[in-house]
Amino acid sequence: MEVMARVSTSSTFTSVSEALVTLEAAMGFLAAADTTQMPTVVQAQCLQTLELMDAVKTEARARVLAAFTSAQGYREDAAYSSRTWLIHQTRITKGAASRHIEWAQRAVRTPLVIDRLARKQVSESLALVSCGWADKMPEAMRDKALKILLDAAQGGADQRDLNKLGAEMLERCQGDQPDQDPEPSFEDRAVRLDKTLGGAGVLTGDLTPACAAAVSQVLESLSAPAGADDFRSQRQRYHDALHEAMRRLITGGLLPERAGQPAKVWAHISLADLLALDPGGTVTREWITRTRGQWAAARAANSVADGDGGAWLDGADATGFACDASISPIVTGDVDPTALEDLVRLCVELAGYTPRRRADDADAGSAADAGPLPPTGRGREALEQAIIGKAVELLSGPGGLASFLRRRLLGARLAGPSLPLDVGWSENVPAGIRNAVMIRDQHCRWAGGCLQPASACEVHHTKPKSRGGKTSVKDCVLLCWFHHHVAIHREGWTLVLNPDGTTTAWNKDLTKTLHSHSPPARAG
Repeated sequence: MEVMARVSTSSTFTSVSEALVTLEAAMGFLAAADTTQMPTVVQAQCLQTLELMDAVKTEARARVLAAFTSAQGYREDAAYSSRTWLIHQTRITKGAASRHIEWAQRAVRTPLVIDRLARKQVSESLALVSCGWADKMPEAMRDKALKILLDAAQGGADQRDLNKLGAEMLERCQGDQPDQDPEPSFEDRAVRLDKTLGGAGVLTGDLTPACAAAVSQVLESLSAPAGADDFRSQRQRYHDALHEAMRRLITGGLLPERAGQPAKVWAHISLADLLALDPGGTVTREWITRTRGQWAAARAANSVADGDGGAWLDGADATGFACDASISPIVTGDVDPTALEDLVRLCVELAGYTPRRRADDADAGSAADAGPLPPTGRGREALEQAIIGKAVELLSGPGGLASFLRRRLLGARLAGPSLPLDVGWSENVPAGIRNAVMIRDQHCRWAGGCLQPASACEVHHTKPKSRGGKTSVKDCVLLCWFHHHVAIHREGWTLVLNPDGTTTAWNKDLTKTLHSHSPPARAG
């Protein structure tokens, strides 16, 4: 038989950490308890107590978050606001972070409601209803209205009762001030678009009278029934009218440029899709024949001249076009005909033979002629990575297989010249590199997490150009203005882009390191 005893809530703790440990232990006990074996009276007591604890939790979080925001504690993790810090450091949604921030602001602006929560005199949900009505009152009457509503909630009023009381007080306030504009404040204007996993959206907002009139005129003009056979509802016609209005804005060229570049549609084509368009391998074999000839020519030129094949890069193909057909993430790199020779050399080395040794006399000769043994451990792993890198160089680039297939197999609209993706040192970031980085990163790539979209970001060189940093896709990353200009260039943070696509950042005195999470696993 379970015995429940009321304990004092004025327990003394020696530290905040001790209180948090006790809190976790208590919640862990309840989470692990067999609730099906509890008497219903105990289940009811649990539910009532947990609801009261929600009120206390809201009050405690609001005060801690208000102090954290005032002290700019989020700056220690290079976040530009408490909201972004909450999203990335506590792993909550934008909506939850916004609600926490709202309560923290109320802790400073209206301490009365926070005090009522701390005393467990009102639930969080009814406190929020009371605050919502009080916020609509004239500023001089808000505190008085909030006290009346909270007193009513403490006395047993439910949501319906609070709504009736709030509406009556609001009507009386507006009646006492006939000259005051009862329309919503201009500062309350807002539009929000929430996207679902499938790409659909939910549009909500509070429009000013001028905006509402403009939107209404556009929707009315474009939502007229298309004829007697148009069975769409008014809401469906309004949806289609909004879509049509947005389409006309886009096609009419009336949108401003995004991040310095015009709005564009990018066609993503994988190498596998291109190969599928050449089932017999005819075009692929043509590319192989051509590449073998180019390789022979490059080797011949290098045999009579010093250098690494630079003379070969003087031709038209050496302008450095990148392939539009991307292997996710976007495949980048210079065209380098010597990559094929390096690939062969590395493969021969991996097999454990020198280039001078023939297979037919593998059993003859001294051990010195046998060449190096195949590497093992980390050495073998590094060598395999090098071979893969050379294979990628062979596939990508303006003369690579992907580009060759794209230009030969696709229509004129998708078979244009490749874009330069590596131009060495440059004062400005070329459009090709900027677009490739935006497509790859999608948003600010700060290691601590940041959801600023690509349109609000700038291209950052992970290695400064003054120290030999190249203007290339693999050496550039998207960062929002705050993390680019403040976190890195003012506060001294360093950020690197790892080979696996993640980012790592550390502060100036090396006391804190941030790591972004790995990209999501691919389906299948």
